[in-house]
Amino acid sequence: MYAVISSGGKQYRVEEGQQLAVERLGTAGEVDLAPVLVVDGDHVLATPDQLAAASVRARVIGDSRGPKIDGFTYKPKTNQRRRWGHRQRYSLIEITTISSGGARRASAQRAATDEPAETAPPKKAPTKKAPAAKKAAPAKKAPAKKRPAKK
Repeated sequence: MYAVISSGGKQYRVEEGQQLAVERLGTAGEVDLAPVLVVDGDHVLATPDQLAAASVRARVIGDSRGPKIDGFTYKPKTNQRRRWGHRQRYSLIEITTISSGGARRASAQRAATDEPAETAPPKKAPTKKAPAAKKAAPAKKAPAKKRPAKK
């Protein structure tokens, strides 16, 4: 069983027991993450009503920092220079549980109780439409009068 979660504007494919670094959560302890997709064997939960009962829980292990990014901008011939740096902060999390929330059982029961779909009535052959009347062409404007040249 695996799931695709959304955190910090990014999506991650996760399994139980997996550790990963996500955008800083700012909390400690247990965290509920929003699943975007849950795959359990042959069953795939992807629609919002199926995912309403699904959940992904994770435990925050700690914080980490990404690589240092150094930047330098300048404009030539004007003595404008600016140095800047950035180091992204991440939260390390471990996925503890992925739950489909009974949606798998509910969908299996619904499929078992559903009756076979009725056959659709035969489609009618398309009818020919009468050709539309042509629109009259717009009247042409008279050419503009020439003005004498300026001296």
